[in-house]
Amino acid sequence: MGLELIISVVILLVALIVLDKASHVTITNAVKVSEITGFRKTTIGFTLIAFSTSLPELSVAVFSAFLGTIGVSIGNVLGSNIVNVCLIMGLGVLLATLKRSKPLNDIVPSMPKEELESLYSGLFIASIIPLSLIYIAYASQFIGFLLLTVFAIYTYQLLRGKKPMEETGESTPKEERSKLRRYIFLTFAGVFSVVASSYFIVDSASNVAETLEVPKSLIAATIIAFGTSLPEFSTSIEAIFKGEAGIAFGNVVGSNFVNITLILGVTLVASPLIIDMRIFSDLVIFSIISNLLLWYFLTTGRMSWREGAILLFIYALFLATTFGAIQIR
Repeated sequence: MGLELIISVVILLVALIVLDKASHVTITNAVKVSEITGFRKTTIGFTLIAFSTSLPELSVAVFSAFLGTIGVSIGNVLGSNIVNVCLIMGLGVLLATLKRSKPLNDIVPSMPKEELESLYSGLFIASIIPLSLIYIAYASQFIGFLLLTVFAIYTYQLLRGKKPMEETGESTPKEERSKLRRYIFLTFAGVFSVVASSYFIVDSASNVAETLEVPKSLIAATIIAFGTSLPEFSTSIEAIFKGEAGIAFGNVVGSNFVNITLILGVTLVASPLIIDMRIFSDLVIFSIISNLLLWYFLTTGRMSWREGAILLFIYALFLATTFGAIQIR
């Protein structure tokens, strides 16, 4: 039993490392592809980067459905959304403020109105859907198809809005545009590695949960949720440091939107089970609180170390509540 646990933990850690590296390759090349084709920064973060960084969650969802561990996927989706807003955005803003030695008040006002509107609507959708699922108390394949429809319609509307011609890929050097095929190939190679490592994450995490007699949904909402959020963490921190607030916010909000529509939708469609969503009430409450806080900070136009510290406090409270639940059981 002890040896099996050690092997499962080692496999989990190695898979998370591979997942992080593979996701980085995917994101880096996806960004280059997007720069050549040309879209607004928030749109790039909301679609290409958010989708790329959500590939781990998508892979976890698919394999969880096939392995019959759907609770892992739903817990991972909701847990990842809390990690994205509270830990990633909170730590990113806090570190950037300390580095610049001044508040980041200029971040939000400098963002175009269209970009802020897409962030607000993304936060609204990522909040209202889980709240609705808790209200109706269940989720099924029909709900999954509805979520996939929401994802398709909203993504289509986002992609319709391109930047002016002078800001698009037309201004990209010819020699860079000639590498487009290479960037696309590297993106797909990264995706393949993400899928492979995600399988081992689901399998080893399930083994660890069974050995320790811990509910799989709780393991998913903490360890796996953070592991699959590593791509969002690295790209958002780097974007904030480089002054690319649109990409950072778009990545975080977009990832939450992708998680709650595409990934949850795929999970439900792939599973014939009807899921009692009430067991995820605590995760939904924390997810909504984190989204509302980020929405409030965006509307007030202020993002300083205080706002970052508040988000980190909410994440610490989430962890304390989660592990407290483990002790109670």
